Amino acid sequence: MPVLLTEVIEGLQINPSGVYVDCTFGGGGHSKKILEKLNASGKLFVFDQDEDAKKNVPDDERVIFVPQNFCHLRRFLRLYQTSSVNGILADLGVSSHQINVAERGFSTRFDAALDMRMSRKELKTAAQVIKKYSEEDLHKIFEQYGEVTNSKTLSKIIVEARKTQSLNTINEFKNALYPVVKGNPEKYFAQVFQALRIEVNDELNVLKDMLLQALEVLEPGGRIAVITFHSLEDRIVKQFFKYGNFEELQPDVFGNIKESQLKVITRKPILPSKEELKMNPRARSSKLRIAEKIKV
Repeated sequence: MPVLLTEVIEGLQINPSGVYVDCTFGGGGHSKKILEKLNASGKLFVFDQDEDAKKNVPDDERVIFVPQNFCHLRRFLRLYQTSSVNGILADLGVSSHQINVAERGFSTRFDAALDMRMSRKELKTAAQVIKKYSEEDLHKIFEQYGEVTNSKTLSKIIVEARKTQSLNTINEFKNALYPVVKGNPEKYFAQVFQALRIEVNDELNVLKDMLLQALEVLEPGGRIAVITFHSLEDRIVKQFFKYGNFEELQPDVFGNIKESQLKVITRKPILPSKEELKMNPRARSSKLRIAEKIKV
């Protein structure tokens, strides 16, 4: 079920004959609604690095499916001789399909190989991160990406455990961690898995790449809508929309600050309604931010 669907469609202010990009096609729920708003001359590029997503692409000549990570946004638009677009959507959540297919290794509910790759073309898996990263690097990942309260202790137990036992599957990994689980085990493992997933897929750097390219390819007056699911992503998007950069801009020698090329439409992020949360509990941590490229 697509998250914040009505809010996304309203926020994008779709031009019926415009060109749009869904950076995270997944099950195609958002794309389907965008297509309903487009006329015969509209066009929709859909990106997804997960090979399974291709099964969901509609038989519609207005749709161009790009089986790539959205960090290649600009390159593939150029390949299709498209220099600018009217709107961009990125829903940064893991798709329901990825979570529900046990062998993908995203969910703590199943026992499977510790994989977590969004694209199976990539080589690095979560099991390799667990096996090869130093205690210091593991500590950094769990602290920064998962906000795990006892990340130092967690990293220590992983390094000790991997000396004597296999940590290649979800259950093997969880069983090794149980002695240091703090609070609700479900929440604890969700934070640990989130950290590993972000590291395996380099998600934060990929997001930054996409935002920079989106600013370049957006038409003046065009809009970008981004749905995030944790504070790190949301902070990056908020910062970029406000400053057009990832650090707060410093004044130049004359005291001037270069203004962002984006106008923030959502002063505060849009959150899912109570009705949506009843129907789709996975939407609970989602936040939608929208910005518009300033007309010069």
